[in-house]
Amino acid sequence: MYKLTKKERDTEIYYNQSDDPMQIRTNDPKLIRRLAELSEEYPDLCRYIGKDEICGSYFEVDKKRISIHVTRPYSDERRRKQSEWAKEHGLKGNQRQD
Repeated sequence: MYKLTKKERDTEIYYNQSDDPMQIRTNDPKLIRRLAELSEEYPDLCRYIGKDEICGSYFEVDKKRISIHVTRPYSDERRRKQSEWAKEHGLKGNQRQD
């Protein structure tokens, strides 16, 4: 079996304003796991449809469960302040210094 590279692990979201639910096709193992867990816990909000020939999994998901978050870049000043706050509170990256 062919193993997909990270670049080949794509995700497609089929969404329009009139249809509910939306469809997601993905080769991303982490996203597949998250959607599978959601479908098991909330079958009325997320449903596993099946796989395609190249390891892609299809799900139908209630539109209210998916959010696309677009952010503007942080200013140098904001990054500096956040860095200072993290140092003051003993944080380094995602880990706490003891």
